[in-house]
Amino acid sequence: MKLKLTLGVAALALFAATLLLLVLHARPGSAQPGSARPAVAVATPSVAAASPAPQRRREIREAVRLLEEAKHELEGVEGDFHGHRVKAIEHVNHALDECHRAIESGR
Repeated sequence: MKLKLTLGVAALALFAATLLLLVLHARPGSAQPGSARPAVAVATPSVAAASPAPQRRREIREAVRLLEEAKHELEGVEGDFHGHRVKAIEHVNHALDECHRAIESGR
């Protein structure tokens, strides 16, 4: 049961980190080379370009909350799981750092 919970929490943390990366990189006009979506120049006021919409900050803050919850769950599980639990916590910490940087860069 604990193994299933740990794996579920680790999967949730990785999903949240992946979702965050997708949200941050899926902005209009930021198509990567070789992608199917063409890059389109979007005329926006400089104020809007300077900081992300408040909705995006809320989404990132919600991701932070979920990641912190996942980290707490992982830290509470007994056992090493051959180093995978510790590695999952490291990944969650990295995702949290990136989320905090994303929030700060929007200010």
